Amino acid sequence: MTRIPILRMGRCLLVTIQVDLQDQMALALQDDLAETIAKTGATGVLIDISAMEMVDSFIGRMVVSISGIARVLGASTVVVGMQPAVAITLVELGLTLDGVRTAMNVERGMDILRAAAREDRLDSAV
Repeated sequence: MTRIPILRMGRCLLVTIQVDLQDQMALALQDDLAETIAKTGATGVLIDISAMEMVDSFIGRMVVSISGIARVLGASTVVVGMQPAVAITLVELGLTLDGVRTAMNVERGMDILRAAAREDRLDSAV
């Protein structure tokens, strides 16, 4: 089975999904990402889905689940590059991606993660 690569960029992890995400691949990504966050102490996860042209309800729920797991492990998650058709499909399926931050591109996503890291440092200093 093909695995989705997880790249480390400083305190953040970058996940670029370049293939149609099958159910088993999504489950493996969830496990791999949780392990990598725990191992590296990453504070942010950027998931680039710009190559994804279609999603189903399982994949939509997996994105929410991955974000929740990352949050429990102390990392903020931003999903970037969502195609309009994917957004429409998610809404039609009734998946609002609660708790998942989104951005149009990687640069804006990194800005959101940097801001979240600054807020976390301020909160822990109080």
